[in-house]
Amino acid sequence: MIKEKIEKLRRELTHHAKLYYVYDSPVISDYEYDMMFAELKRLEEENPEFFSPDSPTQRVGGKPLDKFGKVTHTARMDSLSDVFSYDELRTFIEGAQKTVPGITWSVEPKIDGLSVSLRYENGVFVQGATRGDGVTGEDVTQNLRTVFSIPMTLPEPLDLTVRGEVYMPRAVFERINAKREADGKALMANPRNAAAGSLRQLDPAITASRGLDIFVFNFQEGSPYGDGRAPESHTETLDRLSDLGFSVVSMRLKTNDTAKVIEHIKKIGAARDNLPYDIDGVVVKADLISDRRTIGEGTSTPKWAAAYKFPPEEKQTRLESITINVGRTGVLTPTANLAPVRLAGTTVSRATLHNLDFIRQRGIMLGDLVTVRKAGDIIPEVVCAHPEKRDGSETEFRMPDRCPSCNEPVYYDPDEAAAVRCTNLSCPAQLSRGIEHFVSKGAMNIDGLGPQIIDLLIENDLIKSSADLYSLRAEDVQNLERMGEKSAQNLISAIESSKSAGLERLLCALGIPNVGEVAAEALAAKFRTLDACMSATEDDLVAINDFGEITARSIVTFFSRESNIELCNRLKAAGVMTEAVKEAASDKFAGLTFVLTGTLPSLSRDEASEMIKAQGGKVAGSVSKKTSYVVAGEAAGSKLTKAQQLGVKIIDENELRRMIGE
Repeated sequence: MIKEKIEKLRRELTHHAKLYYVYDSPVISDYEYDMMFAELKRLEEENPEFFSPDSPTQRVGGKPLDKFGKVTHTARMDSLSDVFSYDELRTFIEGAQKTVPGITWSVEPKIDGLSVSLRYENGVFVQGATRGDGVTGEDVTQNLRTVFSIPMTLPEPLDLTVRGEVYMPRAVFERINAKREADGKALMANPRNAAAGSLRQLDPAITASRGLDIFVFNFQEGSPYGDGRAPESHTETLDRLSDLGFSVVSMRLKTNDTAKVIEHIKKIGAARDNLPYDIDGVVVKADLISDRRTIGEGTSTPKWAAAYKFPPEEKQTRLESITINVGRTGVLTPTANLAPVRLAGTTVSRATLHNLDFIRQRGIMLGDLVTVRKAGDIIPEVVCAHPEKRDGSETEFRMPDRCPSCNEPVYYDPDEAAAVRCTNLSCPAQLSRGIEHFVSKGAMNIDGLGPQIIDLLIENDLIKSSADLYSLRAEDVQNLERMGEKSAQNLISAIESSKSAGLERLLCALGIPNVGEVAAEALAAKFRTLDACMSATEDDLVAINDFGEITARSIVTFFSRESNIELCNRLKAAGVMTEAVKEAASDKFAGLTFVLTGTLPSLSRDEASEMIKAQGGKVAGSVSKKTSYVVAGEAAGSKLTKAQQLGVKIIDENELRRMIGE
């Protein structure tokens, strides 16, 4: 009787979960679902002999992990070669037609997410892993159980491994970002990054809250049929996987006509804005499995498939107003307030205008119809205005004569193109943003000290500079809003721990104009102590590799100001370490510049950076002709594309480790 009741509850919960998560058409309330779920959980705990790994309770019941285990893929998970124009696509198709005349193509949207493998034994889901570098990925089984469109059991007892793309639906992404904005948290950049970050959470409960979904697009090993036979075509494969309960992508076309391939790509592109998920291109692949074998494989990509990548998406919208933000160095930056427009997966209502020169060069006026895009698919920017569409109501924009934060006069900085600065060193906006920078991850890395807490400390007159942080006591902050005795003590402990961050981080934290993490590390490596940096001349500084006159002058000017000298002396008196702690283990990578992109299989971005720097290499944030190597992982984006365009050598984590000698 108990067993039948448990099995009935499992069937009902699975049915209602699929209606809710997959079809977005629930027929019972959240409360009714929660009550059924609670009853099933109680019955399973009281009757452990009826445990089943495919129970709905197992989807969100995993305990937090310390780290992800590694999975070696028995079938390599290759990526696809990219084409960026219809001419390149025609060349690819013509090359395949020389080997297989009359070849039939399958054309389908390319989901912008994170590639994973799902392994089933006797019809039961037993393991899920990220693609990683194609050979080794991470075991994210617990987290994949929280994706309700992944069947935990198949209708037949099959042994097979399938491959799919985990993504975050647009509606979910918008909902999460709206809540994060209301809570004062940093917004997620785009659905792809959000999906990758959500799937790699060590706590499955967090992943479960992110509403991820998946499309399965291939089988890797085994057979989708009980008799062990293999499908003859890609189309047959997807139809069979759909019959087994997997979600597969729609808008597919099968054709041997190149013109129809391109026509379907244009059709998918036109529908892109209205899809409930993000796509970044269209996949064109040989439909017949026999044709794939005939055409063969390349070194790291199949010769029978290619991904047509859409150009950066641009949209027109109205520039309604311009607001001015005051940065931590006092620079006034104009930001465009736009009529909301859907762009590259998010709704955009604000975009950077950089500086006054940028506005003048593009002839942008208030009220203009403007074209916007996302730089690197992340940061919205205004590309141009459309003066031919003006109606006479547009007006010229002028920078204010006084700071919008403190009302003090502003001035034009001759050393920085069209930079307008606030003259008041005690400007509240500069103080708040300066301290935000001081405590940030790349600087002193003081955990728990976010913008809202910083504003509270300033409003309550507890800090007037970053040095004041080291005089705070737990009793000073525990009565502040959102604080308590334990959180106050944790904050004080984090501040105390930051004292040992080292000269490299301190130089970055000081907020010297033109000195970021890379320049700060070079400065620390050269002079080794804060005192030596403070006494360096412009000639001393220009001698550092990649340091120009502007950077050198910025450093000398910064350390010549009495207020900055006093700040440094106070930090030293507080016990903040002012000596360099990093020294290259070797000069193996001396003169080499690396750029990291995507999710590496076993290293975080910080860990990979430290490994490179330890060998004397440099890690940059963007790809240029000076880049020596791009280290690419899962879900690599525009940096990988640019590296391919510039002919920069692309390596994976395994190759990086080999170069280091591990």
